[in-house]
Amino acid sequence: MALRIAAVRLLNCGVRSGVCNAVRTSSTAAIRQERDEASVRKTTKLQTVLFDWRDPLNLEGQLTEEELLIRDTFRTYCQEKLMPRIVMANRNEVFHREIVSEMGDLGVLGPTIKGYGCAGTTYVAYGLIAREVEKVDSSYRSVMSVQSSLVMHPIYAYGTEEQRQKYLPRLATGELLGCFGLTEPNHGSDPSSMETKARYNPSSKTYTLNGSKTWNDNTDHDCTISSWSVTQPPGRVVRVRPLPCWETPLIELHVSRKAFAVGLLPVMQLRWKVSDDVTPLLQGPFGCLNNARYGIAWGALGAAEFCFHAARQYTMDRVQISTVLKNMNQIARKMRLRLGEVILQIKGAVYFRRKKKKKYVSPEMISMLKRNSCGKALEIARQARDMLGGNGIADEYHVIRHVMNLEAVNTYEGTHDIHALILGRAITGLQAFTVGK
Repeated sequence: MALRIAAVRLLNCGVRSGVCNAVRTSSTAAIRQERDEASVRKTTKLQTVLFDWRDPLNLEGQLTEEELLIRDTFRTYCQEKLMPRIVMANRNEVFHREIVSEMGDLGVLGPTIKGYGCAGTTYVAYGLIAREVEKVDSSYRSVMSVQSSLVMHPIYAYGTEEQRQKYLPRLATGELLGCFGLTEPNHGSDPSSMETKARYNPSSKTYTLNGSKTWNDNTDHDCTISSWSVTQPPGRVVRVRPLPCWETPLIELHVSRKAFAVGLLPVMQLRWKVSDDVTPLLQGPFGCLNNARYGIAWGALGAAEFCFHAARQYTMDRVQISTVLKNMNQIARKMRLRLGEVILQIKGAVYFRRKKKKKYVSPEMISMLKRNSCGKALEIARQARDMLGGNGIADEYHVIRHVMNLEAVNTYEGTHDIHALILGRAITGLQAFTVGK
């Protein structure tokens, strides 16, 4: 009897165990099926997001409606009004002064300044403007960025309210053309080595300016000049001052950025009255340069994008050795590499300015952005020229013009090596600009 009871218990346990195992198995199968269905749904959803090689990391999704509107409006202007002019303007070294007024009508001069007739938009929008205009030519971007960053910005940041009211509205419309005087023949754009001196005259309370500036953009007969000098005495103080234009001989026969005016500013016994537009040594010039370098970084990427797109289309159409060039592995490899470099630099530029709004930006970050963007853009333009073969050196294909322009862009406002020294000093903590100190 006891054995029978034990057997019944074991049997019942076995039945219950079988049922439990069946339930577990059924439950596990249901879970697996649900997971598989979720995986299929997720895969299907991912597959609906198509890769767009023109915007591989979805830059569009990071821009505001205002930024997109500004970009699209200015892109139309650049392609319809500037592109038809550039080949002949570059060949003949012609600067079309009316372009400045056209840009003023569109509100793209001094666009980040609030008030005084300026748009007061974001720095990302300013970058997008620079990108679109340099897809056409670096000369036109230089016109815009000198006016905005190197003339209007210092007047806004360091000038008096009277100067702001007098100059900024007219510079914003393009009625006035701004010229920036910092670079000197013996020292380049090094503010600490400036030889141009502003001697103080106590009796008349005036300064007398003597020296020489070179490679000054936007030198024209009707320009308004922002010039930097070192005062004597007292101490070493840098001034910014809007000045009427004087004789500005053009620098001719250069082979880069030929579609606008670049000249010399010989300064001899020029006097002006004392005002309160005084800034500490180096703060003013570097503030201007840091502001401009951001636009340069965006603009260089615009030129690189144009060259990439031109090379892609050329290799899609060109038949060489009985096949379309795009079918050659080496050509495809070059395009894959260059696409990634352009879009990553653009993403970095957007991230940088979003951070700048929150005061998280250092000069070294600006140096990195300018150096990387310009260096990569020059590499891309050179390689695009190579991909076009013999046609790569014909100006009607535009790429060789961008190559020559980017050689200059890679050099001015801090050369590739100077920015490397700035970054090296930040990494090691060691002074990179003086030997033995």
